[in-house]
Amino acid sequence: MNREKYIPGLLTLAFGVVVFLFWSIRYPYVLAYQEQLQLFLFDGDYFCERISEPGGLARYVAEFLVQFYNAAAIGALIIALLFMLVQRLTWRLMRVKSHYLLSFLPALMLWYAMGDENVMLTYVVALVMALSVALVWTWWCAGIALWKKLIVALVAIPVLYWLIGPMVLLVALVMMPWLVAMPAVVYALTLMLLSAQWLPFPMTRVMLGIGYYRVPATLPYMLMTIPVVTLLLTWFAKCLPQPRKWEGYAEALVFAILILVPQTYGFDKKKYDLIEYDYLVRVGDWNAIIKKAEKQMPDLPMSVSATNLALAKTNQLGDRAFDFFQRGTEGLLPRFERNFATAQLTGEIYFNLGLVNTAQRFAFEAMEAIPNYNKSARVVKRLAETNLINGQYEVARKYLKILEKTVFYRPWAQRMMAMLGDENAINRHPLYGMLRQYRLHDDFLFSERELDKICGQLFIHNQQNQMAAQYLLMMPLLDGDVSRFMNYVQYVQNRIAYNPRHCQEAIAFAFFQQRQNPPQGLVSPLILQQMNDFSRMYSQDKNSPELSRYKNTVWYYLTGIALNAK
Repeated sequence: MNREKYIPGLLTLAFGVVVFLFWSIRYPYVLAYQEQLQLFLFDGDYFCERISEPGGLARYVAEFLVQFYNAAAIGALIIALLFMLVQRLTWRLMRVKSHYLLSFLPALMLWYAMGDENVMLTYVVALVMALSVALVWTWWCAGIALWKKLIVALVAIPVLYWLIGPMVLLVALVMMPWLVAMPAVVYALTLMLLSAQWLPFPMTRVMLGIGYYRVPATLPYMLMTIPVVTLLLTWFAKCLPQPRKWEGYAEALVFAILILVPQTYGFDKKKYDLIEYDYLVRVGDWNAIIKKAEKQMPDLPMSVSATNLALAKTNQLGDRAFDFFQRGTEGLLPRFERNFATAQLTGEIYFNLGLVNTAQRFAFEAMEAIPNYNKSARVVKRLAETNLINGQYEVARKYLKILEKTVFYRPWAQRMMAMLGDENAINRHPLYGMLRQYRLHDDFLFSERELDKICGQLFIHNQQNQMAAQYLLMMPLLDGDVSRFMNYVQYVQNRIAYNPRHCQEAIAFAFFQQRQNPPQGLVSPLILQQMNDFSRMYSQDKNSPELSRYKNTVWYYLTGIALNAK
């Protein structure tokens, strides 16, 4: 038996397994990020809307597939199968049995390019469609006269352009012999320019692909290079000499190295850390957020605020806030930015605090901030929730009816639809009932400089709102305003029995500044002893490395050592 004939298929299968494991184990949360930036509906109007633009079929198919990213294993399998298709189609178009490893090059480049979270699956689907059509063309038209090819191309190119977008240029170049390929390309470009005059999109976006890249009017160079490399392989593979044995080994080594390139250099670690934080907040896995922060200190407003939210939800903010990097109140509530991820995370914080109306506003802002003007299933779900909590049942019904046209959100939408108007059922709900008790009815307008007052109002309104109490006490500390903290702590401590460690540290610091001792029992003897030791060392040498023993204390933060160390 000739076992060598099975080697190409096994290599392709091994490549697919590596891709599957990469997305399902290392970056499953990125798949959830992609899914939340679209709202695929099983609806005739939705299909007509997509098919009415160039590349509409590729975009519709891609968005259909992306909805399955809700299940990370299915999403990873979809990407792996598409990558395998790109590789196999490239090899078939090369029409050579040797140099099999070269056919992996476009797929590897695609893997690297997808490290940019704005690369959409539409590009991959369009590439697969273009390669498939090109392969069928080479089989079907092998013995057809040139003039017949020109007639077929005259009809096929406009249709393909409307189905897969600018990727039709790849097909146009493969369709014709080298000497007459350029007229086909010019014909395709002319169609693209003419369509741009009638479409409600900027010309650059039409020319670069409406659904290829999430940010309009741009396209990374890598995405432009992939079709070029694919064409060069299909044109010149036959000219390559048969590899000798050592050259085959060299190709295999290069292939193995190239597999590591996307994993090492193609993915921005800081950016993907933020995406992971956002995902963990979305699913409410607070302990996982804390564990992630313990492994690597968060240092950006979005990651710090996610960590603080997790600490507050587990009632640890007053004890562990300064175990992690802090820099002002942005670590509790990030400043407003016209950015989907930031607006969505900030809305999650407001939602959990009980500021339901503010969370609803941020949900609208987040959806409007999506660069390619898509709707978001995650945002629509949040809008349904906020209106359900507020008793705006007809508005909630509108959003739930939209979600009923989806696959993964349909069961949830149907359960919520049954709750509409049922006050007892909503009040008994573990989340919605609690937020109904926490929410303020007049929280529509307030300044970012008054967030501590809003948290104070939340706590006054419902003293069971422990998260509001924690945020109320932490805000003045993060601002370095000890006197304001003392005003707040007197009110809060009279209403809750719990006295967090950082509150005791701040109280000890405030009395130390006044050269007084705190009342008996207000601060533990251990914290008082540590405060005295810290003040003694600080007075002797502000730069003493021994002070780092107290880096998780309020004193370390308030004296500015933490910021100077950073």
